[in-house]
Order: sequence, then C-alpha cells, then structure tokens
Amino acid sequence: MRSKKRFACISDQRFEDAGKNKCDVIGGPFPSTGWARGFPRRAAMAIELVAVAVGISATSAMIAAPAPVQVFQTAAGPVEITPIYHASAMIKAGGATIYIDPARPGNISGLRPANLILITDIHRDHMDTAYIAALSDQNTEIIAPAAVQETVTEAKVLSNGEGMQWHNWKIAAVPMYNIRHLMPNGQPYHPRGRGNGYVLSYGGKNFYFAGDTEGTPEMRALRDIDVAFVPMNLPYTMSPEEAAAAVRAFEPKIAIPYHYRGQDLQRFADALRGSGIEVRLLDWYSDIAPDAQAAHAPSAKTLSSNP
Repeated sequence: MRSKKRFACISDQRFEDAGKNKCDVIGGPFPSTGWARGFPRRAAMAIELVAVAVGISATSAMIAAPAPVQVFQTAAGPVEITPIYHASAMIKAGGATIYIDPARPGNISGLRPANLILITDIHRDHMDTAYIAALSDQNTEIIAPAAVQETVTEAKVLSNGEGMQWHNWKIAAVPMYNIRHLMPNGQPYHPRGRGNGYVLSYGGKNFYFAGDTEGTPEMRALRDIDVAFVPMNLPYTMSPEEAAAAVRAFEPKIAIPYHYRGQDLQRFADALRGSGIEVRLLDWYSDIAPDAQAAHAPSAKTLSSNP
C-alpha cells in the first residue's frame, strides 16, 4: 500500500537552546508532475473571511473568528483544509483525515481520530505528544523527521528529499531551515536537515506546508504548487516581505499565511500585488481550546513576543 523512495538525505542536527524559547507559551510521480524543480527525479459557525486575489483586490482587515474550511477541487474529489491553530491544520479527502502539527492550545474538541498525522519539527507548537495521543487510535499512522521520532517513537521517518505513497496521497519532505535569522548564540532556530516541510499531492493538485523556514533555495525551486501555506514570524522564520519574495519565486496559485503570530498580513498581501497569485488571509488564532482560553487571551504582549 505504501512505497518509499529515497531522493536525498541531509544529516540530522540537534537543536541547541540558547536560552530563547521559540515555542508557544504552553506546547502521480513526484518530480515528473513538475512540483519540485531542482530535486533529483523523484466550529461554532464558520465565518467566511476575505480571500484576496492579488493584483485585483486587497484585504483590509482580519475577522476574529475561526477560519472557514478551505475547499479545493481535484480530479479525485474535494480536498478540505481546516485551520486549527497557528501551524495546525486538518485535511480531509477521500474519507481520510490527516492532521499536520496538532498542538496546544488549538481546539480539537470533537475532531475525529486521524488516519495520518504529519509532524514537521521538534518544537512544541509542532510536536505535542498529548495532542498526538488525543487524535490517534490503533489505526493512526504518523510520519515525521528523525528528530521527532526520538520522542514520538511510533513515527515513520521521512527525511529531507524523500517521498512516499500513502493511500491516494503522495508525500514529499522538503527541507525547512533558517538562513539569516539566527539565535543569539549564532545557531539557527531551525537547522538544516532537522525538520520537514511537506508537499502533499492528491488528485493532480499539490499542497505545500512549508513548516518553520525561511525562503530557502529548495522552497524557491518548487514548481506547480497549487496551494502554499507559508510562515512569517520574526525572528523564527521570515518577515511578511521575505515570505512574499519567496512565494514570488515559486509562484503557487494560492498562498495562505500561517504560523504568523503578531505579523501584519496585509504587508504580505501588498507585496504580492500584481503577481497573479491569490492570497487568502485567514485567522489561525481564534479557535482556542476552552481550558486554554485564560492562558491565551490575546494581548499586545503575547501577540508580539510568541512565535
């Protein structure tokens, strides 16, 4: 049912804590379809937010409400992607449910168990063992980089540059790392080779979840991406303008900011004006688990100081 092909492997590096915590305050064939140039051949009511077709219109404000389900039509049927919180999302297609980086304080009440969980990195806003357990049953599979498997031991390892088939999905691991934005000790917040971004392909459509990364050469080399989820929060990833420059390089049809706590998303949309790329600005921070409401009440301090 599943096949795994090794494209390339970059050795894992361990994170060295310099005293500044990046985490939240609690915790078809791949290249032949064209998505990766440069790789070897290989709720509460959902309130509709404003989607911006860059070059045509611009979003003037965010609405503080859970983001609506984003539905994308494919040759194999619809893919539904629901923002949960920060970098967490739920994907439904063909009767399967996939979670990416489920973590506190996102509201997972009432969500069905996962068929698959994808983890991008070891930081607790991406790897939350309590939420992984809450969303798992005896049939749940987990895919993650080797650094995550050291804690989530049941995970199957997928390393940078590797790809595999999971049911009707093709999954490829894209490097995610820092280039310019470093910790006070000079080490990157996200060293190259430790974490994965993912390109998920289904029904002829390619969905890219970048993870915690800057605009790396590997990101810029991507091609034929239909929907890109791109982070922007300094100093851990990119500024909105840096994210827009990276997006211009690989030209997805739709770009959706996520992992953006405290950033001005309008700067991202403005920087892509005239590019022909549709920008959708969604609220990823309103649907908080009831038992975390007090700890995560929005404030100028928390919104600006947490990743």
